[in-house]
Amino acid sequence: MFTGLWLNTWVAASVVAVVAGTIGFFVVLRGSAFVAHAIPNGAFAGAAGASLIGVNTIAGLGVFSLLGALAISWLGRRGRHDVVTALSLVLMLGLGSLFLSFSVEYAPEIYSLLFGEVLGIARSELWPIAGLGVVCLLAMAIVFRPLLFASVLPDVAEARGVSQYRMELCFLLLVALTTTVTVPIVGTFLMFSLMVAPAAAARSFTSRPAVALVLSVAIALVTVWAAIAVSFQTNWPIGFFVGAFGTVSYGSGRLFALWRGRPVVRHDVEPAVVAV
Repeated sequence: MFTGLWLNTWVAASVVAVVAGTIGFFVVLRGSAFVAHAIPNGAFAGAAGASLIGVNTIAGLGVFSLLGALAISWLGRRGRHDVVTALSLVLMLGLGSLFLSFSVEYAPEIYSLLFGEVLGIARSELWPIAGLGVVCLLAMAIVFRPLLFASVLPDVAEARGVSQYRMELCFLLLVALTTTVTVPIVGTFLMFSLMVAPAAAARSFTSRPAVALVLSVAIALVTVWAAIAVSFQTNWPIGFFVGAFGTVSYGSGRLFALWRGRPVVRHDVEPAVVAV
């Protein structure tokens, strides 16, 4: 379980968990679960387009993640944010369907982006994954304080010169960068689970931002580690255990909050997204 490709799986999944747990804290804090769902799924179109023209699928994934983030940020200033996000998702998925219809070859690497390829990580892929993860965490460290301020007290932050639009753009770009790091490993569906469930659970356990952030990363790590270990023993898909353990952690957080007798933190997750 700790040799060969399995060792690569442990390392890559750990990097993904740290990044997803960190960015996921702000996803939950800002009530942006729909955005965390839309950008990765829409970026699938970029991978399909890149495969069609013979370019690395990760490059296409990154480009469409960035374009999706910029579109949501710009159009969201002039209309309802949820509507803009939904339309951006629909457009990018439509483009992905169009690109796939033009392809005459079956490209399993594209479809693996939906469900991940965590058991197929080569050693040569670990350094790029780790490098992108470090870049993502450094970017988060740079904007952490103003982004936290703008997320918790948006009106006060605006009055003190912290632009809501700039912080929203920074946040969306961080989600796009996280998508590029995590989707090739865990896929678009599991990436959403890792970004939302641990952070939502952490926010139920504590209302202190710094503690919640650390706890979110810890829960994400435990989730992927437990999923890998149980998958190795049962030969069941890792994705199933990631989703199941994420749900258990969130449910535990809600029960803990009720037991402590404090108000349970609301997490604005779109109903349509929960169904996924």
